[in-house]
Amino acid sequence: MIQGAGSNVGKSMLVAGIARACLRRGLSVAPFKPQNMSNNAAVTEDGGEIGRAQALQARAAGRAPLTDMNPVLLKPESDEGAQVIVQGARMGTLRARDYGTQKATLLPRVVESFHRLSRTADLILVEGAGSPAEINLRVGDIANMGFAEALDIPVILVGDIDRGGVIAQCVGTHAVLPADDRDRIRGFAINKFRGDPALFAAGMDAIAVRTGWCALGLVPWFEDAWRLPAEDILDLSAPARREGIRIAVPKLGRIANFDDLDPLSAEPGVALDIVTEGRPLPGDADLILLPGSKSTIADLARFRAQGWDIDLAAHVRRGGHVLGICGGYQMLGKEIVDADGVEGPPGRVPGLGHLDVVTHMRPAKRLALTHTRHLGTDLPVAGYEIHMGETSGPDCERPWLGIAGRPEGASSTSGRIAGCYLHGLFSGDEFRHWYLGQLGDMGPAALYEESVERTLDDLADHLEAHFDLDMLLEIAAPIRCP
Repeated sequence: MIQGAGSNVGKSMLVAGIARACLRRGLSVAPFKPQNMSNNAAVTEDGGEIGRAQALQARAAGRAPLTDMNPVLLKPESDEGAQVIVQGARMGTLRARDYGTQKATLLPRVVESFHRLSRTADLILVEGAGSPAEINLRVGDIANMGFAEALDIPVILVGDIDRGGVIAQCVGTHAVLPADDRDRIRGFAINKFRGDPALFAAGMDAIAVRTGWCALGLVPWFEDAWRLPAEDILDLSAPARREGIRIAVPKLGRIANFDDLDPLSAEPGVALDIVTEGRPLPGDADLILLPGSKSTIADLARFRAQGWDIDLAAHVRRGGHVLGICGGYQMLGKEIVDADGVEGPPGRVPGLGHLDVVTHMRPAKRLALTHTRHLGTDLPVAGYEIHMGETSGPDCERPWLGIAGRPEGASSTSGRIAGCYLHGLFSGDEFRHWYLGQLGDMGPAALYEESVERTLDDLADHLEAHFDLDMLLEIAAPIRCP
C-alpha cells in the first residue's frame, strides 16, 4: 500500500508508473483505492464509476477499469456534503459528519471488492488517501491504516520534497502514529526531487535513522507528468504557450469530469487557459468551453457572481465559439428545472440563454460508455456519459451526435454554440483535429492516445531507474483470499 505523508505527494502517479513497470516484468497487476474523493470520475465496463486516477492506473496495468478498483468514491457537492458512490453505484448524499459515522459500515464492501479483485492479479497496488498522520480520522478509517490493518498490508510512505519540510513530513508521521500503525510502514520514498541527488543523501539517512524504515528511492521530478490525464484541474500544466488556438475554461467550483481538457492541453497548437475566480474570461479566446459540474445550479450562480455571464455574452456577440459539456451544456440553456430537489431545494433557475433548450434534473443517473459518430462529419467519437438530468428544446433539432439511434446534444442556428452530454469526445485524434481546425490554424497535430501510452512507458523507465522496485516486491505481503 502506497500512503502519503500529505495530500498531492504523487501517490497516484507512482502507482501508475509502478503498475506499468511491473506489467512489463511479466506480472498481472491491478490498482486499488479503498476510498477516493474526486469529481473527476470514469465510467467502467461493468456499468459503474470510479475515480479517474484509478482508471489511468488500470490502463497502466493493461486492464479495463472496474468498480472494484475504487469501491468508495466521494463526489463533493458542497463544502459540507458529498455524493457517496459505493461499488460504482450512487448510495446517496451525506454530510461530512454523517459520513464519518458510516465509514465502518462500508469496510465490508471495501474488503469484498479487494478480495474479488485480488483473485485476478499477481500484485495489488493499493493507494491511500490524504495522510495516515491525520490521526483524528483514524477511528473507522477505511482509506489508510484502517484498511491496511484489516487486510494486514505492508505500507510504503511517500513524502513530497517539492513543497519543503519533507524530513518533518516523514519523521512527524512516524512520531504521531500509534505503534501498530507505525510498525506497518516498511519503507519510504521521496518524490518530486529537483537538482543533484547527492545534496539530499544526508536527508535520506536522517529519515531512515529516525524511523527505522528502509529507503526505496529519491525520485526526481517527472517532467512529462503533464502529458498524462490530470487528477486535479490545476494539474493541467502544459508548458505555457502564447501562440495558437486560444481556449478559455472557467474553473467552476465543483468542476467535474474535466478529462475533456487533457487532449486539448496536449496539442502543441492550443493555448489552454484555466480561468480562476477573480479573472475575466479573456476577450481574445477562440473558444470558451464550459466544463462539467457536480453541482450545476450552484456553479451557475458562481459563474454569474464572477461576471463571467457578461464576458460570455460579449464573446458570443464578437462571433466567438462556445461549447458546453454535461453541466456546462445545461448552463447554456434557457432554464434548469429541479422539481425533485436533486441539487438542493426544489425550484427552477434561468440558464445563460445561449441555447434554446431546457434541462429537467432527474434523480436517476445515466452512466454509459459510448461509441458514436459526429453527425456533421461522420467522424468517429468515443466517450462516456455520466449525468443527472434530461435536456430538450428546439436547438436539439440540430444535434451534435447520434448515440444508439438517438440524437445527442444541441447547437445554435449559427452553429457557433453547441453542447452535449458526452465526455471524452476529444480523445479521438480525427475528431479533435477537425474541431480545432474550425477554430483556426492549429499547426502540427498531436496523437493523444499514443502520447499517453508512451508517457506511461517513460514513467515506468523513470521508476526503474530511481525507485527500488525489487525491494517493493520483497516487502509485498502474500494475498490472502477467503
